[in-house]
Amino acid sequence: MTRVTTALLVEPHQRRWTREEYYRMGELGLFRGQRVELIDGAVMVLSPQGPSHATSVERVRKALEASLGAGVWVRTQLPVDFGTHSEPEPDISVVSGSLEDYTSAHPVTALLIVEVSDTTLSYDRNNKASLYAHAGITDYWIVNLVNRQLEIRRQPVVNPNTVHGFDSAEITILRGGDTVSPLCRPQTQLSIAELLP
Repeated sequence: MTRVTTALLVEPHQRRWTREEYYRMGELGLFRGQRVELIDGAVMVLSPQGPSHATSVERVRKALEASLGAGVWVRTQLPVDFGTHSEPEPDISVVSGSLEDYTSAHPVTALLIVEVSDTTLSYDRNNKASLYAHAGITDYWIVNLVNRQLEIRRQPVVNPNTVHGFDSAEITILRGGDTVSPLCRPQTQLSIAELLP
C-alpha cells in the first residue's frame, strides 16, 4: 500500500508592518542612525540629505511660512498618519491649525505636501505621488532640483496602474519666472525662483 502525502503549497509573500509595530521597532533601536518612514507596510530608509536638498527644504519652509499666515502649521520632515500601514515624513507638510493641536496625535491629512527631490525623483513622482493621491492630498508639489522646476500634482483620481491605485488628474510644470498659489491660500503667490537653490 502506497501512502500519498498532500502538501499545501504556499507562495512566499511580503509582510506588511503596522504603525504600532513600526513604533515598537523604533523603540528597540532598530533604526538607530537612520531616517525611515513607513509606506504601505514597508519600512523605507531615506537617503542622506545633500546640501542642496537641505537648503531647499529650508527655503520652501520659510517661503510658505511667510506667505500662508495664521491658521496653518508648516511642518518639516514630520509624520503624517495615513492609517494602519503608512506614516510618511514628507519634506514639508502644511496642516490646518497650530503645533498645539497635534500634541496627542499626528495629523491625518495635509493641505499641501512638498517633496524636495534630486536622487529620489522617480520615487517621488511615482510611489509618493500615488500614495499622496490615495490619501486624498489635493495639492502635492515636487521641487525638482534635477530639472530646476516645480511639479504640481492635483485632483487625485483612481488609477489601478499606479503603485497605490491613485494618481493625479492635473500635473503642471512651473519654472524660474513663474509663480504658484497653494490651493489652501489661492490669493497667495510664491515665486518659483525663491523655492529653488
